[in-house]
Amino acid sequence: MFGRYLTRPARIWSGLSLAWQFVIAGGIGLLAVMLVVGLWVTSQIRDGVLHNSAATTALYVDSVIAPLLPDMRKSQELDDTVKRALDETLGQGALGKRLVSFKLWRRDGTILYSKDASLIGKQIRPNANLIAAFAGNVMVKYNRLEDEEDDKERSMGVPLLEIYNPVREPWSGDVVAVSEFYELSGDFEESLHSALLWTWLVVAAATAAALALLSGIVFRGSRTIVTQQAALEAKVSELQTALAQNSSLRQRVQRASRRATAINERYLRRIGADLHDGPAQLVALAALRMDSPALVDPATSSTLREAEIAGIHKTLGEAMREIRGICNGLVLPQIEAQAIADILRLAVAEHERRTSTKVLLTLPERLPELGTSEKISVYRFVQEGLNNAFRHGKGKGQQVRATTKGGKLLVEVMDSGPGFDPARSEGLGLAGLRERIESIGGQFETLSGPEGTRLVIALSVEEQP
Repeated sequence: MFGRYLTRPARIWSGLSLAWQFVIAGGIGLLAVMLVVGLWVTSQIRDGVLHNSAATTALYVDSVIAPLLPDMRKSQELDDTVKRALDETLGQGALGKRLVSFKLWRRDGTILYSKDASLIGKQIRPNANLIAAFAGNVMVKYNRLEDEEDDKERSMGVPLLEIYNPVREPWSGDVVAVSEFYELSGDFEESLHSALLWTWLVVAAATAAALALLSGIVFRGSRTIVTQQAALEAKVSELQTALAQNSSLRQRVQRASRRATAINERYLRRIGADLHDGPAQLVALAALRMDSPALVDPATSSTLREAEIAGIHKTLGEAMREIRGICNGLVLPQIEAQAIADILRLAVAEHERRTSTKVLLTLPERLPELGTSEKISVYRFVQEGLNNAFRHGKGKGQQVRATTKGGKLLVEVMDSGPGFDPARSEGLGLAGLRERIESIGGQFETLSGPEGTRLVIALSVEEQP
């Protein structure tokens, strides 16, 4: 139950920034320190002011009263002459205006003299201040009239300063009596309150200044931390994105490598099949005809022999043409030093020459420069795309178009043939092209339908030289 009440404040606290947490916690801590320091300083000031005022007043009163007193060590009572002298001295002049009450105490608690004649001769149990005064200390109390002999002073209803002053023997310095007097302290109270008020203001101002200074430093550091944290989080996010991309690329490269190995094996099998079914059969036929009776029988006429030899030459010529055709499809022209626009024109021209068809080539005014791998990939893409357009699309509406968009080079090969389903049938050539394009970080897309086929590749050119 109690834990539920702490959950919301804890959640609010954890949602605050470090700077605001410091301001709140530091403010509470500095407020507590301010209260402790303020109370201690004001108590020291209060005690110091009280004792200084009491000592000054006691010295003044002692200088006036002491000459009137007899030898207090020998005299246990004051005669009437001394009492009248004290009455006259304490009842007039500046001393009479400052003191509202005066008592002279003997060590056993007997009141030897008082402005209130009814208290003279009474013996009262000494209080702590009286005992301390007989020990030689000037004691002072401010507006605390709790002793039983203070009834008259309490009835006055004004702030009084109660002072206990030891009376010493002149030649020995021993305390022989204690004078207790009450001084009006209206001005003293105002001065004390003013001093205490200024003390609290100074302590509060110093605490506020310290809190403001520390808060400024913490807020500045907090802003730096927040900025660096945001930058670090951005870097971490970028790193995570890069790691994810690297992992994806690594997996794609591994898949591409495995598929490339399989495709290469299929290419080799196809080349072997092409050589076996075409040139090899023709060469075998020519070899068989070399053993023909028309060549080995001396009785064969020259006309038949020449006809047989011409047939062998024709068969071997057909085999050579097929071998050259296969080689032309495998060997690339010198494209490393050519611009990408010239490579596209070369691929289109080779296709037109080989198939006796027309291809619409669309090029912008300027194309970016690519690396060798990209040039080879573009050439093979156009070559294979146009071959498919001729073979499956009957060469209808053949087009090649190159554009640049968003830091990428887009190359498209299109035709107006019957189309096919890319999801169900992607031949060896297109699969090989896809692996080639994706292996260099490009994108390959096949779009086909009843209105024709469109092959698109996208290559990044932002980091190309």
